[in-house]
Order: sequence, then structure tokens, then C-alpha cells
Amino acid sequence: MIRIMMKKKKVAAVLFLIAISGTLLFSQQSTGELNAIQTVVPFLTIAPDSRAGAMGDAGVATSPDVYSMHWNPAKFAFIDGNAGIGISYAPWLRNLVPDINIAYLTGYKRIDTKQVFAASLIYSSLGRVQLTDEFGNQLRDINPNEFAFDACYSRLFTENLSGGITFRFIYSNLTSGASSGGEVTKAGISFAADISGYYQKKISLFSKDAQLGFGLNFSNIGSKMSYSSSQPSDFIPMNMRLGTSATINLDNFNKITATIDLNKLLVPTPPIYSSTNSDSIIKGKDPNVSVPVAIFQSFFDAPGGFKEELHEITYAFGIEYWYNNQFALRGGYFYEDPTKGNRKYFTAGAGFRLKAFTLDFSYLMPTAQNNPLAHTLRFSIAFDLNALRNASKSKG
Repeated sequence: MIRIMMKKKKVAAVLFLIAISGTLLFSQQSTGELNAIQTVVPFLTIAPDSRAGAMGDAGVATSPDVYSMHWNPAKFAFIDGNAGIGISYAPWLRNLVPDINIAYLTGYKRIDTKQVFAASLIYSSLGRVQLTDEFGNQLRDINPNEFAFDACYSRLFTENLSGGITFRFIYSNLTSGASSGGEVTKAGISFAADISGYYQKKISLFSKDAQLGFGLNFSNIGSKMSYSSSQPSDFIPMNMRLGTSATINLDNFNKITATIDLNKLLVPTPPIYSSTNSDSIIKGKDPNVSVPVAIFQSFFDAPGGFKEELHEITYAFGIEYWYNNQFALRGGYFYEDPTKGNRKYFTAGAGFRLKAFTLDFSYLMPTAQNNPLAHTLRFSIAFDLNALRNASKSKG
């Protein structure tokens, strides 16, 4: 029999990676103190880019950019360029281990004035893990990894309204086929889709030119995932994200944006089971349901009623300042209820834009000490392909 052994820090890192994405790390359902929602492939919920990462992980209603795929694919229809590519990288949980990383590659191509096609790839590496047998003898090393590939179509419906649809393939290989307890494991596979909408309108605010934005994205609506043939499948992080933003042009050189995102997992809340019969539910609803039922049930299945449903909403607040569309400063705050994961952190970052490319970075500061997310840095770079082409032609 083979079992998977990790160093203590690697175990803590993997468990925390699960916990921060709304999965169940510790459950005290009998007292109702902690009742976090369980999902697999938590990397799908991590902000991949530095711009949104510096604004408290808010991005569903901000102005379009090359990283709109993760936040709201419908925004692509309003993007200024004709083609672009973005690359982002984040060393993850470096306070615990040195080799967990998340990389993101995305790009878009405008078809015509109303239609845009986009695609992206996110890759999560959990570093090196050592396999041993039941006696502690080393067998081999593996490199658990996960990725998701997206393809999106975004279309402008009216002057102010757009929509988008995305198809996603998700692959999660955590064990490399190793056996555990005599059972052979396998890579998890799922297919999912996003449905999104975006509305923007120019207005006058405080006697200044301004623009309002509203965004909605139902993401990761897809099949459950399993890592073995005999174990039940688990939900992927199906999510509803909605938000609004307001951008004010202070003058010809200065503008500022404020935004807020609200998120809710569309996944069943764990019920409270009887202390004498583990199959008997005394509060809440049965979580073993189909995907369509789970989505609707997620709005009213919390054992604590409507109050607990409100606790399942996370809040992301962000602010962004641009000078002459060349230099940006950003800040934000993210809040999650203590009973649902207790993620609370401030973020900050900056951006630099030239004609052909934009460079961004962000920094995360948890409110609690000794948090594994402390000092998290993200780096992103985006290229305007048409601007690059024009620059090369002018030099030629």
C-alpha cells in the first residue's frame, strides 16, 4: 500500500489553500461556530492578476482589460484594443513553503466592432510531494498540479450592454495515480461554463465626467469532480459575483475609480447532523444533490437560516487612481465572515502603462498575524499586440 506523505509545512499549505477558497477545514457544526462550504479545485477562486489583486480582489465591474476572463468575460466587448496578451505570476503561500506557484496566461482578439473572442490558461503547481509506503520508506516524488483552460465569446448587445459565455475544462492531478488505503486514485476532470453580463454608462457626477459600471458573472457552473472511482464526487466552486464601479475624471490627467464586489458560492452549505445518527439531518438540507438543485438550494439551505446565508457573502472593496493613463496606484480590502473562512486582508499595488505594454504588481496584507497569505506578491504584464506591431513598423 502506498500513502502520500508531506512535510508538515506542505500539509499546512495544502490545507490552507483549500480553506481560503471556502472549503471545510475545521467543522464545529454541532455549535454552529464554523460551517464553511466545501469545494474542490480552490485555485479557480484565486485572483490571478495584479490589478484586481491590488483592489481587494474586486473586478466584476471595473473597466475592461486583458484579464477580464476571470472576473467578467462580458467586459471584453468594451475593450479598447483589437488584440492583447497578458501573463501573470504569483508565488503562493511562501510563508509556509517555497514551491507553490500560480501562473496565468490570457489573450483576446476582436472579431469586429461588436464581437470578441478570448482564451486563457491558469496553472497551479503545489510543488514537490514525497510518496512513501506504510513503513515510511521513500518511493518517489510527485508534483501535484491543476489547470483550467477557458474559451470565451463576448458580444455587444447595445451601446451600453454586453454579454459573455465561457466554456472551461478543469484538470486536477493531486496524486499522480498513487494508491491510498488500497484504492487507486485518479486525476479529477470537470467541464464548466460562465454566463456574464456587463453594463456601462457615461454620466455626470459631482459636475465631472464619470462612468458607472455594473457586472454580473455566474462562474464555474459545471459537473462535480472525483479523485477515485468509489468515492462520491464533490462540487467545484460554482460562484455568483456581482458588483458596481464608478470612475470620475477629475481633470484631463487624473481619474479615480471605486468599486465593490459581492460573491456567493452556489454550493450546498453543510447541514448539522444528529450526534447519535450521522445520516440524520437536524438542521439544513441534504447536500447530496444534483448541480441544478444545488445552485437554487444554495440560497436557502444554511442551517442558521437567512442570517447564515448573509454570512456566506464575501465583500471586496477597491480603489484605483490613474495619472495621465500611465501610472496607477491601487488599494483594497477583502472581508469574509469568521464562520465561513475568516479571510480578512488589505491589498495595495501599482501599475505602469506605456504604449505597447502594462506592468502591474500587488501586495497582500492580512489583518491577522502569522497568516500564510502574508506578503503575497503578484506580478502581471500585458501587451497590446497592435501597438507592438505599429511600433515595429515605424522602426522598420
